[in-house]
Amino acid sequence: MPLTAPATRQDHEALLRRAKLQATGLLLLVVAVFAATYAFPRGLAVDCVRAVAEAAMVGALADWFAVSALFRRIPLPWVSGHTDIIARNKDRIGGNLAEFVREEFLDGPSLVSMIRRHDPADMLAQWLTAPSNAGLLGRQVARLAAAALDTVEDSKIQELLGQAVRALIGRIDLSKSMGAALGALTHGGRHQALLDDLLQRLGTMLQSAETRTFIADTLMQWIKREHPLKEKVLPTDWLSTKGAGAIAHAIESLLEEVAKDPHHQLRDTLDGAVQRLIDRLQSDPDWARRGEEMRSYLQGDPKLGAYVAELWGQARQALHRDLNDEHSQVSRQVTAMGQWLGMSLAGDAALRVRLNVRLELWAAQWAPDVARSVAEHIRSTVQRWDGRDMAHLAELHIGRDLQYIRINGTVVGGMIGLVLFTLSHARELLAAARVGWGG
Repeated sequence: MPLTAPATRQDHEALLRRAKLQATGLLLLVVAVFAATYAFPRGLAVDCVRAVAEAAMVGALADWFAVSALFRRIPLPWVSGHTDIIARNKDRIGGNLAEFVREEFLDGPSLVSMIRRHDPADMLAQWLTAPSNAGLLGRQVARLAAAALDTVEDSKIQELLGQAVRALIGRIDLSKSMGAALGALTHGGRHQALLDDLLQRLGTMLQSAETRTFIADTLMQWIKREHPLKEKVLPTDWLSTKGAGAIAHAIESLLEEVAKDPHHQLRDTLDGAVQRLIDRLQSDPDWARRGEEMRSYLQGDPKLGAYVAELWGQARQALHRDLNDEHSQVSRQVTAMGQWLGMSLAGDAALRVRLNVRLELWAAQWAPDVARSVAEHIRSTVQRWDGRDMAHLAELHIGRDLQYIRINGTVVGGMIGLVLFTLSHARELLAAARVGWGG
């Protein structure tokens, strides 16, 4: 089914005028009928038409007053204070609307019920598995990234970001922060696992021919540089080769010994050195001074600033070229990631269940805060509106339907007038009917 374009303000204006003309035209029609009855001699039929037209006028005028009183002031004695309802009660309407949205649409149970009813994880999986949708996601993300990049290019925004970064750096105690980070990384001996991996990699590297050749060449150059006379009489190539093997073997033995012994002296030495470094970072005035110097350097050094700006400019240009490319790498990566996520969700029912449960927990947890923020936004927005503008805006959107109340009031009023006339003239109508039947 093709989607229709949303109605513009001019469309709403035209529809409202047409509805008003229809309701007013019907009112003028019954007024004309009522006036025309006085041109005819009195009789049961003429009186009946007059009563119907009179009741229709009353119904039309009553509903006209009711509808008009919502949007504008009607200067009538004793009742004008109860007109112009929307403009006069703008703030209260905004508050009630905000509470209604908060309590009926954004409350936790409603959101959780909606999640259970619609299974958003499955909907997301089905949407992402369609190649066209994944491609659309990639293109949209690329467009958003390009728009964000264009925004950051503005000199004022760049200056603001730079000030924010400098202010953030100014609030950081680099020395204590580094000590805390190092303490967290080494807590519970976490760094020992990293040391074990490093020892294994060093052992593998020492066993390679390239490493031993490098050590041999380094030894030979050292002998030539430090002992030039001995180099002329000694077999330096043989010494360097044997020396490289001996050095590599000695280091391998040491590494193997450290790897096998969790309480090796080198491990204890490393732990002590790390702990001393953490203590100095957190309490040594000298390290605090160095951290302050580093912070001042990061905040204000012009060469560093120029270097960072140059790096950012190059990265921005490269990213801008990619985002403007029809076959953007960013777009392709997002598309591939979206397809992977869709296939992962589609093929794993348990994962979908966990995702839905997580969404339900988030909805229940965050719904009160979100609902409160949305309600406050609605309330404050309505309060900022001009009362007359709000009344006109409401009339544009619901006034057309309210004009049908005027039309219905005219028709229903006429029907009530007919019923009342029939009841009040029942004898005359029955007599006229007998005469007609007798004839």
